[in-house]
Amino acid sequence: MTATATAPSVRSDATATDRSTATKRPRRRPSVGKTLAWVYLTIVIVVTVFPFYWMLRSAFSNNYAMIAHPSSPWPVGFTIGPFLRVLGLEDPAEAAAQGGSGATVHILHYLVNSIVYASVSTVLIVFFSLIAAYAFARLQWRGRDLVFSCFLAALMVPGILTVLPNFVLIKELGLLNSFAGMILPGALFSAFNIFFLRQFMLGLSTETEEAALLDGAGRLRVLFQLTLPMTSGPITTLAILGFIGQWNDYFWPLLVTTDESVQPLTLGLAVFKQSSPQTQPDWAGLMAATIVAALPMLLLFMAFGKRIVNSIGFSGLK
Repeated sequence: MTATATAPSVRSDATATDRSTATKRPRRRPSVGKTLAWVYLTIVIVVTVFPFYWMLRSAFSNNYAMIAHPSSPWPVGFTIGPFLRVLGLEDPAEAAAQGGSGATVHILHYLVNSIVYASVSTVLIVFFSLIAAYAFARLQWRGRDLVFSCFLAALMVPGILTVLPNFVLIKELGLLNSFAGMILPGALFSAFNIFFLRQFMLGLSTETEEAALLDGAGRLRVLFQLTLPMTSGPITTLAILGFIGQWNDYFWPLLVTTDESVQPLTLGLAVFKQSSPQTQPDWAGLMAATIVAALPMLLLFMAFGKRIVNSIGFSGLK
């Protein structure tokens, strides 16, 4: 009985000793390389986030007070007037008192135009890229590799070289100042999207598709019922990145549109900046409009950012 009672106490004493020894062990000092890496990462984060912070600071400031204290790190004369001006909810007299212009940007109208432009463009680009990638990855036809090589060569052509021919084509078709004129030149062909999806499809197993073809399924049915679900990750990635690219597009809509009824939000911000009757632009209002324009993209990244990273990593492993 004595031995039995003593054994647990000895083990408990040994355990306590091990724990005390473990707690007294000195912590390892971080290596020089890890310290430099963290310093570099911190600098990159600060440089990246600071413009957004400064944009917020300016959007909540009074224009006159901001001119008097340009280096203040906090909002000067805190007010939500710039957001009210952008949304057309502020009286012109109140706007002038805050150093704002009497101009307003029809943010909701431009926002709808941007959504239509970016959404339709993204759907068409992804759809046609998917069909072309499937043809290059699964179908056997004469000259396939030669045509694909031409597609790859298109990746090396700067986009600025195609602007003038596309503009002349849209003008001759009578599609200026229309959504079709903005969307069609880039909707039917995207060399990078085709290359990206083709490379992913080449890594997929063909056994299920071959079995479906033997059972009498057509190519389109195989594509949309079998291949499409397996490529949902890369397609989502291309769709989100394409939507962001179209949302931020400025140069092409500037060339083909002069009518506010079809102009996207990027042009609306430029119109708002140039329509200020003051000696200088309404910077607070412009920053507020920029925040409103960037908010959908921030929400998109918050919702799908992890999926983008995972799908890119997965496609790289494939």
